[in-house]
Amino acid sequence: MTQDGIGAMEIDTSKPHPARIYDYLLGGKDNYEVDRKAGDQLASVAPEVWISVRANRGFLQRAVRYVIESGVRQILDIGTGLPTSPNVHEIAQELAPDVRVAYVDNDPIVKAHGDALLSRAGSTSIVLADLRDPLSVIDHPEVRRVIDFGEPVALFLVAILHFIRDEEEPERIVATLRDALPAGSILVLSHATDDFADDRSEAQAVYNNATASMNLRPRARVEAFFDGFELVEPGVTQVPFWRPDATPPAGSEEIGFYGAVAVRKD
Repeated sequence: MTQDGIGAMEIDTSKPHPARIYDYLLGGKDNYEVDRKAGDQLASVAPEVWISVRANRGFLQRAVRYVIESGVRQILDIGTGLPTSPNVHEIAQELAPDVRVAYVDNDPIVKAHGDALLSRAGSTSIVLADLRDPLSVIDHPEVRRVIDFGEPVALFLVAILHFIRDEEEPERIVATLRDALPAGSILVLSHATDDFADDRSEAQAVYNNATASMNLRPRARVEAFFDGFELVEPGVTQVPFWRPDATPPAGSEEIGFYGAVAVRKD
């Protein structure tokens, strides 16, 4: 059997999954005991993770509003994770009802939840595909149904690239996606870092038994993902300080997430 053009995937509940750990840390219910245990282990060695995931979520929401205010009406959100309201399409379509959104994730549980919420015949859809094979995402017929790559697209890679190992060439993956985007497209990206902590090896170790490893990267590596794009102010910064709409919470200076938004050059 196949699903969305790729081999059907079994749901593995014996190992924690990053999307389900993230859901737990956000206070969601779409997770298993193994995910909650991993989340608690992570918080025990990196207690700022509780405000970090919420700060990252806030960055995502502000970035969606920036995209819509910029006039872009198509969003490709890769590594979307489990639905957490307000979702990208809910924020975007409240501001501009004609926005089209394609969600992509490699977790069958994420897709199952997405299918329950979204109409495949409408302007929003969810696809089961893997970021590590970016051409399979770009060329997916359901992505192509929703997204017209002849017009500007907002590409969201939020809290996903740190699950790509160096040997899987994350820079190549982003460059492949970038090259499919026309001028005027927007990249929204956030990435975990240990620049603001003395040692995060214990935090990374939590993901050693998960379905994807955690690969923290410094600011210079994160900035390199924006090659071919022009950063909008304030550039690459910790997520709570990217165009905040309220005073960032106490402890924000410890948050180990970089975030930025950039526009595709001509």
